[in-house]
Amino acid sequence: MPGPTSTQLVISTALARAGPLGGLLAFLLWNLPGLIVLTVCGILLAEFVDPNDPPFWLVGLPPAAISLVFKAFYGFGAKLDSLGIILALLSALIAILINNDERISPTVSQWVFPTTLAFGGLVTYIDHKRVKPWGTYTSPGAGWDRESDETMKRIGIPLWVGGLIISLWAGILVLVIVLKDVANVDNVYLTIFETMYRIGSIIFGGGQVVLPMLQDEVVPAWMTKDQFLQGLGLAQSMPGPLFNFAAYLGAVYKGVPGALIAWSGLFGPGVILIFG
Repeated sequence: MPGPTSTQLVISTALARAGPLGGLLAFLLWNLPGLIVLTVCGILLAEFVDPNDPPFWLVGLPPAAISLVFKAFYGFGAKLDSLGIILALLSALIAILINNDERISPTVSQWVFPTTLAFGGLVTYIDHKRVKPWGTYTSPGAGWDRESDETMKRIGIPLWVGGLIISLWAGILVLVIVLKDVANVDNVYLTIFETMYRIGSIIFGGGQVVLPMLQDEVVPAWMTKDQFLQGLGLAQSMPGPLFNFAAYLGAVYKGVPGALIAWSGLFGPGVILIFG
């Protein structure tokens, strides 16, 4: 599912234990420290730090952020089989070529990731049918007991309500895209929410994977590249999921309202879908 993996796991665990209220409470407490600190950091950096002449104590944040991203990438790569390595290299080359092509807008280039993800899924599906597949496959576990009345009662969401919740996610996505790109509504807060909600709806794989999409959208429209990387370094030093980075981006751009709207927009799709 699209969205922040760790947050969705926290929500679903609490949801199965204590229902929708428990899921919402777990979501809030899991993210609140990072939300508060990154919002404050974003406002302070935007107000008191010259983006073209950052102080010495901020100089180390961008390279630290990049090194942490590389560390995560290396950890992902170490778990891949031979077919996975081939698909990862092909996906990386395609993404690099498209991101360096000035004829392709950032909005279009964001669909590269879900497209290559779908292509990878198709290739691995075909490969696992072969007599001697390149990839390494394991059978899925039996999963939870779907007939467990006790678990369903604790969750407290009927199937038809789950369907409505998923429809709500899709409806909001269509609405904000139509308002911004078709009706051309000129409102900065709509732009922030549409950008974050759209990214949150098409991102698979959690925090590290969302970074290229965010950078395409907010640099240089909302901030400089150095400000982006400074915030990334701060976000990676905070507790909670990397999606809290959205609060920093919104705060640098439009203060506290921007932080809350950006944070709600990026988390919104994953939270709605995990309840659905």
